[in-house]
Amino acid sequence: MPTHFSGQLDQVLALDTMIKLTRATDTFMARLARHNTHPGLTVTQFATLEVLHHLGSMSQADICGKLLKSGGNTTLVVDNLEKQGLVERRRDEHDRRVVVVELTEAGRALIESIFPTHAAAVAEEMGVLTAEEQIQLGQLCKKLGLGTGNDHLLAFEDEYSFVI
Repeated sequence: MPTHFSGQLDQVLALDTMIKLTRATDTFMARLARHNTHPGLTVTQFATLEVLHHLGSMSQADICGKLLKSGGNTTLVVDNLEKQGLVERRRDEHDRRVVVVELTEAGRALIESIFPTHAAAVAEEMGVLTAEEQIQLGQLCKKLGLGTGNDHLLAFEDEYSFVI
């Protein structure tokens, strides 16, 4: 559904594009949710386990940056994961002000058991795009994300190399 705003052409185009991007993201995530790849976990709990699994132990502040979530949200998510025995907190040995979050053995076993199914579901849903289109979409998303002038956005700091 395009915008019904009838203003300047650049604004109409920007609004239409934002609507398409938002709808595509929402429908993609809804289709992905139907795969039920992380039962018993919220999306943010799953993302927290995934980032700890792939990047290693990190401070709650770093988790906030990676997931683009608020400190309060991350604290609640880590609290709930800790109650489930999936993560534990410890003070950084060099800076006692920093709380480091790490996977427990149960957390590592869980994410290792469910992540391959999740990755397969993502690949299946992304399969509507060719490899070249996926790379182009990734580059455009990165450009849009970095174009905000927010150099602190950590979501785009890692580069991925693909051979086609």
